[in-house]
Amino acid sequence: MDFVRLDKADNVVTATRALEVGTAVEGVATTALIPSGHKIATAAIASGAPVRKYAQLIGYASVDIAPGDHVHTQNVEFRNTEGHYEFSTDLRPVKPTKTPDTFMGYRRESGRVGTRNYIAIITSVNCSATAARRIADHFTPDRLAAYPNVDGVVAFVHGTGCGMAGDGDGFEALQRVMWGYAKHPNHGGVLMVGLGCEMNQIDWLLEAYGLKQSDTFQTMNIQNVAGLRRTVELGIAKVEAMLPIANEAERTECPASELMVALQCGGSDAWSGVTANPALGYACDLLAAQGATGVLAETPEIYGAEHLLTRRAKDRATGEKLVGLIKWWEDYTARNGGSMDNNPSPGNKKGGLTTILEKSLGAAAKGGTSPLNGVYRYAEPVRASGFTFMDSPGYDPASVTGQIAGGCTLVCFTTGRGSAFGSKPAPTIKVATNSEIARRMSEDMDIDAGEILSKGVSVEEKGREIYEVFLRVASGEMTKSEAQGLGDYEFVPWQIGAVM
Repeated sequence: MDFVRLDKADNVVTATRALEVGTAVEGVATTALIPSGHKIATAAIASGAPVRKYAQLIGYASVDIAPGDHVHTQNVEFRNTEGHYEFSTDLRPVKPTKTPDTFMGYRRESGRVGTRNYIAIITSVNCSATAARRIADHFTPDRLAAYPNVDGVVAFVHGTGCGMAGDGDGFEALQRVMWGYAKHPNHGGVLMVGLGCEMNQIDWLLEAYGLKQSDTFQTMNIQNVAGLRRTVELGIAKVEAMLPIANEAERTECPASELMVALQCGGSDAWSGVTANPALGYACDLLAAQGATGVLAETPEIYGAEHLLTRRAKDRATGEKLVGLIKWWEDYTARNGGSMDNNPSPGNKKGGLTTILEKSLGAAAKGGTSPLNGVYRYAEPVRASGFTFMDSPGYDPASVTGQIAGGCTLVCFTTGRGSAFGSKPAPTIKVATNSEIARRMSEDMDIDAGEILSKGVSVEEKGREIYEVFLRVASGEMTKSEAQGLGDYEFVPWQIGAVM
């Protein structure tokens, strides 16, 4: 078929291939060349009238649109959402599975379960980034060969930690990120490295979160150690002492309920909301049935679809928390001279997405259909099981950093334009929205959700496939991004507030 209609209430359809002028589409003829993934009006849409897709508003006609016209940025405008919300009116609880699934994971002393076994070098400030990287770089594959149960030594470095207020949103978010990585179940050992005089003091973190030093949790700073060279030498010695201990960890059979998966998308196209995202949503429902957790994020990328999520909130208080995040973002963008519609990106638009409202409706599909059981601040520990939401920017590295800090042990990343994203310590599984990108970027894509269109595979079948890949990767199967060594440069804590 040349096009896809997503709902009978829509006044647009989406082309499945490039269509020439005059192509017949639902009783009308196209009036222009229509790129694959782009929209076609199936009825007249008067200037100012709503444009609908997914049976939802995605924008307003900025001029009169005739039947057969190409519907995109040249004739559709964005308007802020009106903010009418219903709460808990669309609750569809999943039935707990009768036969729990399992995976082979690392059971930690805390009781949490990891899917990988890394040693982390975590910096408090950019000033200690070089020291951390040099420590991690010392541990080459040859030097780690004697420790087969250790997945690697990774430096988590960032560009902030000083020149910031010692309290408020930015400082608190960074501290939560550091705590989340320091206690992450995918880490068998942790070394924290600071400079000494920075605003983001390691000692404050230890006191605030009750962290205690041990054989596998160590801290130091460059000023106390007396310089960069000595810090690197001491850091190497500390990690060398941790390696035999971390190597003692062994995978054991663990229930799937211990999984926490970050639901992420980037480089989206018109098929994201049709193939990969709904399939990932079905996989999220399967996780919920197991008592496991899916964590949706990227608050600007659910803008215009948040009303669908408030209807799924387990109670009004949970829904109101989500609405509060939306209002914060409206204020945040306004006071910085921006707009909530500065997303989608140029690449998204080339792929057929016209407004943030359209993109958000597709992005929200990653959360499936089960109740929204929790709403969390950026990098806050996620305590609820089932479908949850975490506040974050739409910038993928910053968003995933928060999700991992919150406890996610796997990341599932859908993409239609293509992505070379990867993450540590939680491995990233990439899902292509269309078969063409799955073929073109075969070394990067783990799953081809484009088969929903190209081969007639059902959303449910593809969702089950994604879920089964979760179990295999959680048990140690390497993802495409891991095979290429991605994840060393994707640690990007969200920097909120003034740099001073």
